[in-house]
Amino acid sequence: MTPLRRAFTEHPESVGETYWQHMGTALSFALTLALAAAVSLVHAVLPFLCVKTASGLVTRLHGRMVVNRQRASSIERKA
Repeated sequence: MTPLRRAFTEHPESVGETYWQHMGTALSFALTLALAAAVSLVHAVLPFLCVKTASGLVTRLHGRMVVNRQRASSIERKA
């Protein structure tokens, strides 16, 4: 495998994804984080709005990134 190809596939493969799957996952995280940033700005100016919205988005992302990956990897180890 060429170094350039490895640069694009090594990390996605390490988390059990293809390059394209990893791109989709990363983009979904980026869009969710952008939304969390936007509602945080609204909350900063109008603190009575979006009181738990950003934290809820971040908590869901944490679940997708850390908790579910750990669960998936422990299932794979058992198989």
